[in-house]
Amino acid sequence: MSKGPSFRIENIVATVSLGVELELEKLAERLTMAEYNPDQFPGLILRLAKPRISALIFRTGKMVCTGAKNEIDLKNAVRALVKLLNDHGADVPLDPEVQIQNIVASGNLPAEVDLEQAVLMLENAMYEPEQFPGLIYRMTSPRVVLLIFGSGKIVCTGAKSERDVAEAVEKLYNQLRELGVLYVEESAGKEE
Repeated sequence: MSKGPSFRIENIVATVSLGVELELEKLAERLTMAEYNPDQFPGLILRLAKPRISALIFRTGKMVCTGAKNEIDLKNAVRALVKLLNDHGADVPLDPEVQIQNIVASGNLPAEVDLEQAVLMLENAMYEPEQFPGLIYRMTSPRVVLLIFGSGKIVCTGAKSERDVAEAVEKLYNQLRELGVLYVEESAGKEE
């Protein structure tokens, strides 16, 4: 029996509204691990080791977090960043608004895909192998973009939640199976 599709989240990008203006110069002086060079970039850069996340913090109180591998790590990182900012002189509300902007996941459909046939049968699909080796498929529900390769490897981008990624990968697998463009390799050593 073949196993179903799988995926792994590679990166979550989220914006955070701290709701207060920040004095980046003072924070940069107090936070030894902060990078701040306003001539090159207007934000303060902070990197956390656990969870491994980078944050771009702006004077307006807006923050962009990247690097989370799941929503729990993202929430923990935002909590840690808020605590760090408050411990170093900022007066930041403890429960800021966090909005996921993009989740990127890699995945595997345990089968090869006939991209030439798939592009003819899927709506909102584009495949130009001379320019890019994957089929680009814009799924409307959930609203994501999937890159599909002949090997069965996929990349999902544009999701707003982990649930969207899971739903998109499962839906894609079922669609391709129903269209007859998936070639599942049955394991040679099947148990009887």
